[in-house]
Amino acid sequence: MTMPSLFIAHGSPMLALEESAYTAFLKRLGRRLPVPRAVLIFSAHWDDPQQLLTDNDHYEAIHDYYGYPEELYNIRYSFSGDRELGGLVQSLFLQGNLKYRAVPDRGIDHGAWVVLKKLYPDTEVPVLELSVDSKRSPSEQYDIGRMLAPLREKGVLIIGSGALVHNLRFPSQGGPLPEVEAFEQWISDKIGKWNVSELFRYDKRAPNVRDAVPSYAAEHFIPLFYAMGAADDERTAKRLFQERRPGALNLDCWQFGGSDLGEI
Repeated sequence: MTMPSLFIAHGSPMLALEESAYTAFLKRLGRRLPVPRAVLIFSAHWDDPQQLLTDNDHYEAIHDYYGYPEELYNIRYSFSGDRELGGLVQSLFLQGNLKYRAVPDRGIDHGAWVVLKKLYPDTEVPVLELSVDSKRSPSEQYDIGRMLAPLREKGVLIIGSGALVHNLRFPSQGGPLPEVEAFEQWISDKIGKWNVSELFRYDKRAPNVRDAVPSYAAEHFIPLFYAMGAADDERTAKRLFQERRPGALNLDCWQFGGSDLGEI
């Protein structure tokens, strides 16, 4: 079975402790998806000008944040790696003439493990993490995802972890920021129609883009392009979940390609 690719918002690190409608959805999603051979995840919290990928037999969760409750730092979550999958990824990058570097002895950052802890709490699924590059053009980011599309036929679940709306400079009190509603609608319309020519120019075409995704937070938006590129052969999109939280920090999940998972 061909796996879908997914874009998943990872929210705050506190998502790891949270019990909410969103975390309940992620748990259901993990049960509804076909069991993958492995997960390949692009994280917004690994931004580098060179394409990087992890290269370990075993990983631990990295507590790469500060100012949170001690309980969050006490979480221990480990993964097995998949060196065979790493070799396949490197081979596809070579075919695509993409320079890359395998990185040993690196853990899994919270942009990846917080999501995976909800999807697969028993950590039985091997994981490979990849970096994003916020300085590349969206079309280049999309093409990197497209290089990896053949892995979906091998049972690999490809995830882009970030946020479509991510502006921490707005206060979290009160309701969702009304300025981002037009942005959300514009983005959702272009994703649903697979209008990549417009999406690639989102920073110039989308309304209120700097309220929703300021330039300093671009790395959170761009995992969308990697995930969509991985399903370029099918070009089908379905939003599985959306929650607008106070301020400008939304929780979205989109499915690209693969069989219809139904209502989750």
